[in-house]
Amino acid sequence: MKEIERKFLVSDESFVAMATSHNRIAQGYLAARRVTARVRVYGDKAYITFKGKSKDGGLSRFEFEREIPVRCAELLLTRCSGTVEKLRYLVPYKGYTWEVDLFTGKNEGLVIAEVEMASESDSPPLPEWIWTEVTSDFHYRNSYLAQKPYTEWFK
Repeated sequence: MKEIERKFLVSDESFVAMATSHNRIAQGYLAARRVTARVRVYGDKAYITFKGKSKDGGLSRFEFEREIPVRCAELLLTRCSGTVEKLRYLVPYKGYTWEVDLFTGKNEGLVIAEVEMASESDSPPLPEWIWTEVTSDFHYRNSYLAQKPYTEWFK
């Protein structure tokens, strides 16, 4: 499969009133080199995901994801060197569903919105709570945040 997405920082929390649902997520990284291996507990389900690097800084990258038992994911999370915790809000906006992550724990204070697209040429309309695009900035990747939490950036 191919994942095509854009990522943005969020200016305020007005998106919460537009959200259709939200879930708590805990995820950790088993490997983050050429292919990222992630384990995630998302609400009452769990997944293992492998993601490739984007080519030439583009918006697309390989993604393979499978559901696994929550108990297995919880065990794998204890083996991860770093984790990320967040609340994910699903926010429909003009034909697109935005995933807005309100980070907690060591990344508290960070809010990132992602939108998945069918094609790199798609141009989703930006909600008023979008601030600036960070798609190509590796600092805002969850795998980076698991190792270098947002709360430590300014120390």
